[in-house]
Amino acid sequence: MLSHVDENGQANMVDVSLKDVTLRDASAEAFISMSKLAFEQVMLNQNKKGDVLGVARIAGIQGAKKCADLIPLCHPLALTKVAVDFELDEANSQIKITSYCKLAGKTGVEMEALTAVSVASLTLFDMCKAADPLMEISGMRVTQKAGGKNGSWQRD
Repeated sequence: MLSHVDENGQANMVDVSLKDVTLRDASAEAFISMSKLAFEQVMLNQNKKGDVLGVARIAGIQGAKKCADLIPLCHPLALTKVAVDFELDEANSQIKITSYCKLAGKTGVEMEALTAVSVASLTLFDMCKAADPLMEISGMRVTQKAGGKNGSWQRD
């Protein structure tokens, strides 16, 4: 049976009260491709809206912290670490967005890591859309998780 569906087939928030508290973390990534002009504005910090990467980093951190407010069946979590970083690929006018979330808790932080890269990507789009309304966000995925009953794994 799916854990988010009750015996009557209705959506259900999973009861984690009997699970052990363990150290858990997860990482995620996404990519945003843009025109050379928009990319150069980001790289040279010349976007008219200001520090694009700084604002997107804070937005991603806030997104992770608000995950339970956005995804209906996610548990509110007391995150102890959220990091959002960027790798600029000048040759392809692309930015790789990565996140890392950590806590000691009863449920994993994959959704928080995904929400962080999603909100950071959307913020990059919002701040750069005047220079390039045709940007594309792609490749959003969890890249690793550790802790909990199902153990750890990492994407190659």
